[in-house]
Amino acid sequence: MIPSVIEIQDLQFRYAGADRDALGGVTLHIRAGSLFGLLGPNGSGKTTLISILTGLLDASAGQARIDGRALPEGSTAVQAFSALVPQDYAFYPRLSVAENLRFFAGVLELGVESATRIAEVVEVAGLKDFMGKRAEHLSGGLKRRLNLAIGLLNRPRLLFLDEPTVGIDPQSRQFILEAIKRLNTAGTTVIYTTHYMDEVQQLCDSIGVLDEGRLLAQGSLQELLRAAPGQRNLEELFLHLTGRRLRD
Repeated sequence: MIPSVIEIQDLQFRYAGADRDALGGVTLHIRAGSLFGLLGPNGSGKTTLISILTGLLDASAGQARIDGRALPEGSTAVQAFSALVPQDYAFYPRLSVAENLRFFAGVLELGVESATRIAEVVEVAGLKDFMGKRAEHLSGGLKRRLNLAIGLLNRPRLLFLDEPTVGIDPQSRQFILEAIKRLNTAGTTVIYTTHYMDEVQQLCDSIGVLDEGRLLAQGSLQELLRAAPGQRNLEELFLHLTGRRLRD
């Protein structure tokens, strides 16, 4: 049996001043090597959950462990082998692609490894022809690819991707999805948050359906459909679980 790399038990979180929990007792297990899709509408708690797992927030209650390390105490150790590619752009717009990559390689203290690591991520993200271009002048799709490249500099074995294809053209979107597939095939565990059902169906071997801070279901698509007789696809399953449609 493949061990779980992420183990979450009754995780809760409420933002200051909020009238309800952003996470209301989430229990979740994600196996090592998985490409796990966390599906839910905007405001469902996806980003909050990722923020707790990456050490940006501390849970109000419950437990979370990554690779056997309890959070938040083990966050620093986890960050050494993991990376977050956030929904927002996480680079300096007035620096070129090359300057951004060199800067973040310096932040990670990669030293003599910097040139090798940068070459690796440039290849993965398809940025070779854009190294001298200022980030603010990149297309939306290329900005997303630069975001991904920066996240890969430390060769993470656990990669968190928060809505990595929002607001980009179909060609760039497909490029990023194919790159993620290759990373997972090479051994990286990927946690992929999205509200695009077609991406989950195309990429993910396991799915968690999150809505209003609660995990409604977890398993492969086939397992979830078998557990909900009469549902033929992910859209019908989401409607069955929530009573609402989740539209792209």
